[in-house]
Amino acid sequence: MNTSNIKKYAPQARNDFIAAMRKQAAKYGITADSILPAEQKGDLLLIGDQVFPLSVMKSRDKLIKRIQTSSFEQTIDYIAYSWFNRLCAIRYMECKGLLDHGRRVLSSADGSAGLPQILEECLDIDLPGLDASRVAELKLDGNKDEELYRELLLAQCHALNQVMPLLFEQVSDESELLLPDNLTKTDSLIRDLVSSIPEEDWSDVQIIGWLYQFYISEKKDQVIGKVVKSEDIPAATQLFTPNWIVKYLVQNSVGRLWMMAQPESMLASEWEYYIQPAEQSNEVNAQLKQLIDVRISEDGDTLNPESIMVLDPACGSGHILVEAYDCLKAIYLERGYRSRDIPRLILENNLYGIDIDTRAAQLASFALLMKAREDDRRLFSNPPKLNIIALQDSQPERLDAFSQDLASTSIAQADLKELLELFEHASTFGSLIQIPAAFAKTLSDLETKLNTASESGDIFSQQSAQELLPLVQQAKLLAKQYDAVIANPPYMGGKGMNTALKEFAKKTFPDSKSDMFAMFIERCQELSKASGETAFVTPYVWMFISSYEQMRSKLITDATIQSLIQLEYNAFEPACVPVCAFIVGKSHIPNFVGGYIKLSEFKGHENQAPKTIEAIKNPDCGWFFTAKPDDFKKITGSPLAYWVSNK
Repeated sequence: MNTSNIKKYAPQARNDFIAAMRKQAAKYGITADSILPAEQKGDLLLIGDQVFPLSVMKSRDKLIKRIQTSSFEQTIDYIAYSWFNRLCAIRYMECKGLLDHGRRVLSSADGSAGLPQILEECLDIDLPGLDASRVAELKLDGNKDEELYRELLLAQCHALNQVMPLLFEQVSDESELLLPDNLTKTDSLIRDLVSSIPEEDWSDVQIIGWLYQFYISEKKDQVIGKVVKSEDIPAATQLFTPNWIVKYLVQNSVGRLWMMAQPESMLASEWEYYIQPAEQSNEVNAQLKQLIDVRISEDGDTLNPESIMVLDPACGSGHILVEAYDCLKAIYLERGYRSRDIPRLILENNLYGIDIDTRAAQLASFALLMKAREDDRRLFSNPPKLNIIALQDSQPERLDAFSQDLASTSIAQADLKELLELFEHASTFGSLIQIPAAFAKTLSDLETKLNTASESGDIFSQQSAQELLPLVQQAKLLAKQYDAVIANPPYMGGKGMNTALKEFAKKTFPDSKSDMFAMFIERCQELSKASGETAFVTPYVWMFISSYEQMRSKLITDATIQSLIQLEYNAFEPACVPVCAFIVGKSHIPNFVGGYIKLSEFKGHENQAPKTIEAIKNPDCGWFFTAKPDDFKKITGSPLAYWVSNK
């Protein structure tokens, strides 16, 4: 899609949203330098020389507590981005006609940046919690449009909370306090959003990822090349993956698994980036059949689409998961499932996403729900449970307090201790965290006991259980093994790692500690089943630089590289990073013949996808070759040759 409008709008929008949140916080006596005291006077609240309704006090106190826990800057940045996310989500939904009441919330009925349609037709709007008599009163007044529109917008957010709680968190909190005034004015944040990006650009859910990419671009420039603080790792490491690369990764992992199990399937003809496997020896075919037979035996006499689990361990805004949705949908349809049943089955059974950035996980959840909602208009009436999480840090120092609160549950303190210690740096280490096998076996029992405490314990055990249950969910997802693990992992060399991350890398991933992407390659092998596939787009330095020698050796001797595309040096569109995309089978098959495409002679990102398709359609083109690992020694002028000859 054309990203020029988004690239121009999103970085400036970040500054505008942050400035608006700062201004609103200052209105309530909260700045980066000071917090004015508040005094209750009957049903009023006095802050400096300003008077507010007493209802402001609770939200203000929550905002102050959040600032004291982190910082003013982090809090403002988080809430600004939360509102940016919510407004972009509503804009996408109104452009696609996905709001239940059928009215536009941010734009006029004709799509322009005039008065919002929901304001013009407010007397006919039915939203949960919206007081119809109050709406009528404000509308008939004739001078209360700002107040009325604010109530309508918040009611819409409250309604969407029922469907998308991760993105539309309970809005009646500190973030609602910072929603700016004058939302219907010509210079408002909402008017700018509507007028800056043409409606046709909202036709593809990919826009969500691109908005995220460019929103954080200025922050990325500020932190890149420095030792990165934990809270800045997302901005420093996240890149939106070009769509054609995502298609290659998904079609040759999820798609390949299906084609191995169902060789008579016709779906491969629909996957333009699917690389047909080379002719293999009888020995290799027998090994491949044994792997898939074990997988099929788990489901019965055929591979059940509902059992295919796909993980993106650094899911960002969900681009890979959205493409996996399309691939899985085709598989379900081929197996004869009813179209209306498929969206819920995919979201609840097949797709898993993990990220360290809550805002990214919000967008991934939204993107998947939008894909599913387009296929099933009834989906929101009974929202599905998504398997998308943002990893949260634990607080090991609270072990004794948790143990005391949960004393009546028979939960072993040793289990609580291990859980808390595992996730002390969850938002820094992300999916690299490994769950010990022995502890993994205790998770179901631990979850059951915490659920019981949450539902029927006293107020203290309920609160502690509710804080700990998300950590158990994290552990369960990281303890699973998946059929396909697909990632554009974070890229960060040792110079950018903070002390905690550097020590963790040295201790846990000694063979791949040079860069986070290399550690993710190694970790994803652990997250994959024996018959599983892992798929990556990463810098291609791992193929030939000496610091990756041990990691290369592991890939050659313990796994099977099935295909690889080496892009031209400057051809990764989001950034100037020399990359390759490749598929790895978890199990080692020594004589497997893989397919390789070398694009180094074709300059420019615009040539990479067409030349890849040309190579797939015409293997004799000159830049496609098949090879076993030893065969690379015969090829000159390629990093692959250097890689194998120096392994």
